Amino acid sequence: MNRYGDRNVNAIRKMPTHHIIILAKMISADNNLYQLISQSHMTYYARRPRIPKSLLNEHREGLLIGSACEAGELYQAVHEKRSAQQIARLAEFYDYYEIQPVGNNQFMIESERIADVNSIEDLQNINREIVELGEKFGKPVVATCDVHFLNPDDEVYRRIIMAGKGFDDADRQPPLFLRTTDEMLEEFSYLARRKRERLL
Repeated sequence: MNRYGDRNVNAIRKMPTHHIIILAKMISADNNLYQLISQSHMTYYARRPRIPKSLLNEHREGLLIGSACEAGELYQAVHEKRSAQQIARLAEFYDYYEIQPVGNNQFMIESERIADVNSIEDLQNINREIVELGEKFGKPVVATCDVHFLNPDDEVYRRIIMAGKGFDDADRQPPLFLRTTDEMLEEFSYLARRKRERLL
């Protein structure tokens, strides 16, 4: 049973996926990064590239693993109010945590499938909890823009691409443009200034 369950390719291809961020700390880590990229596309691919955590742990040396956006495992665990033990296990796994401007996740307020996010304050509270996890577990928390285009007006190009792919919400683009440091400080004005400055 253990042998069958150990990285069974077909089972992994059917499992739910989560976003992560992988950064190479040094050039010597490139080989580990390339191994993960290659296997995620060649061995485990099913609608999208997949990296089993066991494979990630094998090739983790020299890499930094970030918790990513709202599609990340840690964000979802906090949002779903999972047990403290589950959240602690996930918090230990990641090297750093990520939070984003609430506009990036505004779709959660508008979604009929997400019942427990009803306001900007709800989104801010999720970010606050992730910041607190960083303090509790001694992990850096980073504020990112999740940039998909350079300027606010450039969202029209992403809208066209998404409409071409059949997304019915293509006309409701989140503000995924590159923000300045001052704009990011303003985005997170609901956090204490000391905490905001540590995020950027």
